[in-house]
Amino acid sequence: MKTLTSDSQILDKARLIGSCVLLPVEFDTGALLDEFFAISKNQWGTKGGRVGVHLQAEAIFLRGFAPAEGDLPIEDRPLLATLPAFRSVIYNLFDAQPLRCLLAKLQPSGVIPKHIDKGGYFDRTLRIHIPIVTNEQSTMTVNEREFHMRVGEVWVINNCAVHGVENGHPTEARTHLICDYLPSEHLLGLLEGGRRKQLQIS
Repeated sequence: MKTLTSDSQILDKARLIGSCVLLPVEFDTGALLDEFFAISKNQWGTKGGRVGVHLQAEAIFLRGFAPAEGDLPIEDRPLLATLPAFRSVIYNLFDAQPLRCLLAKLQPSGVIPKHIDKGGYFDRTLRIHIPIVTNEQSTMTVNEREFHMRVGEVWVINNCAVHGVENGHPTEARTHLICDYLPSEHLLGLLEGGRRKQLQIS
């Protein structure tokens, strides 16, 4: 199994992604929603070890740990074994090696300020966003371009560019499955065939 090392390729995300790319893939959204709503409430309530700009978001790591928790193994967490639909999406939607994966819940009226993900890990991985629960007032901004990501869609974002999130809904949280992958021929091919500026909303 291919793993992330210091010799792994540094990605030119400005060229490969630009800001955000909608991938041409499909999956069973209903199965993910059923599992998501069955997750015990006691699994939530923390930031999952994330720090800094993520103060208004709760997180549950399904694979690996937050970088702030140290150099810990990137392996499945026990909860993932109870979520077969999530595990299938993580492992089978792409022919690529998954690394850290988490559920990130941004509170109503919550904001993740604009920032850049810096470091060797982020330079060598592709970040995927899969909306689980969202609303029309939830937007992501990358390179000053604003995008709304809908349930059923799968996006690659350039997290090495300036990016941030705003959930403008006053009562509804917004939750995404966020996964990092090592690049593979299959994933890079999907990225090449994805849709970019035509889904820009501002």
